[in-house]
Amino acid sequence: MRILETNSEKETFSLGEYFGRTARPGRVITLDGDLGCGKTVFTKGLAHALGIEEPVTSPTFTILSVYEEGRLPLYHFDVYRIGDIEEMYEIGYEEYFFGNGVTVVEWSDLVEELIPADALRIRIEKDADRGFDYRRITVEGEDE
Repeated sequence: MRILETNSEKETFSLGEYFGRTARPGRVITLDGDLGCGKTVFTKGLAHALGIEEPVTSPTFTILSVYEEGRLPLYHFDVYRIGDIEEMYEIGYEEYFFGNGVTVVEWSDLVEELIPADALRIRIEKDADRGFDYRRITVEGEDE
């Protein structure tokens, strides 16, 4: 486990870029944390490093956004509004989780039973005592 800290949206974006540069096909990255903590900012940085130029937004109402123009495809899930785990099966989540792209799952704790054991798990937390833009980022499951 590694704990990182960022103090601006730009730093959180840059951290996402780092993970995008090191991403490999089939990588599943989970992003958990409160609303507005920076999950989508992180994902935008990751997408940028993959060479994705189209705007990346949180797919809250569609559950899944697919970006195929980069070095690797990016499959961006936001399962915050998922009503039942069956919705993931209906989407065909396995095609994405075990495909040739990078899968990001925001709010992964809601579909924990579907997350592969080798997923890279990232938790982003705010700490108002450290400042409005401060983020504590816990990373588990990195390749050794």
